[in-house]
Amino acid sequence: MTAPSWQLDLGATPSPAGTRFRVWAPRAKTVSVIGAGETAHELPLHREGEYFVGQSTDFRAGDRYRYLLDGTLLRPDPASRCQPEGVHGPSQVVDLTGFAWSDADWRGIDLTDLITYELHVGTFTPAGTFAAIIEELEYLVELGITAIELMPVGQFPGSRNWGYDGVYPYAPQHSYGGHAGLKQLVDACHRKGLAVVLDVVYNHLGPEGNYLHAFAPYFTDRYRTPWGEAVNFDGPYSDGVRHYVVANALHWLTEYHVDALRLDAIHGIFDFSPRHILRELAEAVHELSEELGRPLQVIAESDLNDVRTITPVDRGGHGLDAQWADDFHHALRAFLTGERQGYYGDFGAFSQLVTAFREGFVYSGQYSPFRKRRHGSSTATAPPRQLLVFAQNHDQIGNRPRGDRLGAVLTADQLRLVAAAVILSPYLPLIFMGEEYGEPAPFPYFVSHGDSALVDAVRRGRREEFATFAWQGEIPDPQGEATFRAARLDRTLRDREPHCRLLAFYRELFRLRRELPPLRRPSRAGTGITAFGREQVLVMVRSADAETLVCLFNFSAGEQALPLPGPAGRYRKLVDSAAEPWGGAGSPAAGHTAATALVLLAPFSAVVYRKE
Repeated sequence: MTAPSWQLDLGATPSPAGTRFRVWAPRAKTVSVIGAGETAHELPLHREGEYFVGQSTDFRAGDRYRYLLDGTLLRPDPASRCQPEGVHGPSQVVDLTGFAWSDADWRGIDLTDLITYELHVGTFTPAGTFAAIIEELEYLVELGITAIELMPVGQFPGSRNWGYDGVYPYAPQHSYGGHAGLKQLVDACHRKGLAVVLDVVYNHLGPEGNYLHAFAPYFTDRYRTPWGEAVNFDGPYSDGVRHYVVANALHWLTEYHVDALRLDAIHGIFDFSPRHILRELAEAVHELSEELGRPLQVIAESDLNDVRTITPVDRGGHGLDAQWADDFHHALRAFLTGERQGYYGDFGAFSQLVTAFREGFVYSGQYSPFRKRRHGSSTATAPPRQLLVFAQNHDQIGNRPRGDRLGAVLTADQLRLVAAAVILSPYLPLIFMGEEYGEPAPFPYFVSHGDSALVDAVRRGRREEFATFAWQGEIPDPQGEATFRAARLDRTLRDREPHCRLLAFYRELFRLRRELPPLRRPSRAGTGITAFGREQVLVMVRSADAETLVCLFNFSAGEQALPLPGPAGRYRKLVDSAAEPWGGAGSPAAGHTAATALVLLAPFSAVVYRKE
């Protein structure tokens, strides 16, 4: 792996010549570094434009410090690499060059090859640490995963949090294992051939421990977000904010060797400047990718269905590599469960499920009853590899009153059908931790704030949010430790019936996805979708490298007999979700051949044939 020329110019950077400090504080008159604990040193910094800079041999790696602004405010470093005492404590000088990386031969994962496993560090294992994840990597490789996606790890209040309340974007959560633990995890992933995607939050910072206001106008009241003030990307002093965010992205990719970034809720990012911050960030990442000689991706989460996000810059877009396609999930869940609360009211028709398979977005400019306006833009010209689809993720599980998973409402047959729909789709599949074996543990929202008023506000906000969805039932206390503990996975279920059969089915689907060219190379040109509306059967024909597959999805509760489409000839069955090895009631085994005539589909089943 090539060493990058880019170096972070914010925060505390130790070297043999002494530790250099640089902090953005345009409105301050004076700034000093004040040692904490046994380090009682003080280093006055000098102004360089909007920044204050200084260097001293009195501060070394391991020392703790704060900034003193105008002789009155003592605050942690906005670009702190480590917060050993939590969000309210001092920052710590960290030597990030001393880690012995072993991934020199790592060449990354192409976007097309991403099979992503989203996980939450604190609940994925009993220990809830980066180190504990390393012990599970062989399991993920055998499952067929090519990338893990970590929910946000920037330092947050307490030890229980989804990560979206982080307030130190440069400091990996100390209770997870901090900077050293994250490096060990990424290094171990690369040794196993796994890429690492990191979820980052640039649309807001959490309220508790957020001391950025003391330094500079990081936020603006010109726009409002669901989380309060918007990040100041286009107002006075916004150059420093943009640098802080773009540098953070490059920091994860260089200092921690992360392979891709998932940008949280970009619909909460407001920027009307000529060069949008998303474009600036993506261009910086792609320039770094060229220098390093390995793929680095920027993936967005967006509620906008705006294809400009992934449209190349030379065609007027922001140039991101991919984005999540929530509509695929909504169409799938609403049709199978019958749910119509909140935004699910926009979905539920079989025709919308067909549109999701064909286009990714269901709403591409049509009127949305939920939003009471037209919504979305067309993805007809976007390659399928630019859309990530899923049946479950942290939001779609956790943003329910009890954090219940799909297994709470779907049958075993339906769960296998859903898995096949996602993994065999023309898009990039993502699954959520435990989904592959039918983990029953919920994933509700949880926090561990130290501010009682904030805790009350979070509880009240959750109740109000679910009231708009007309969901009934008790809401687990977000602050309660029991809520957090209930979300931990039970890994022993993997070896028990019926979980082990579902797990085996996921393995087989991922194997087909990796090994068969029509599935491995998403392309609209090689994909045809046929719908049988009365039977509620969707047929997908995919071709590549002179190989043709026919994937049939029966979304109805009854058996269906349909002609096998595709070129004339005989087809060999590769997998059937209704087969006994996967826990189904039974069907002709894999290896069975059929002509382009009638084939029988079990209720709620998926079948794959290959032309011989």
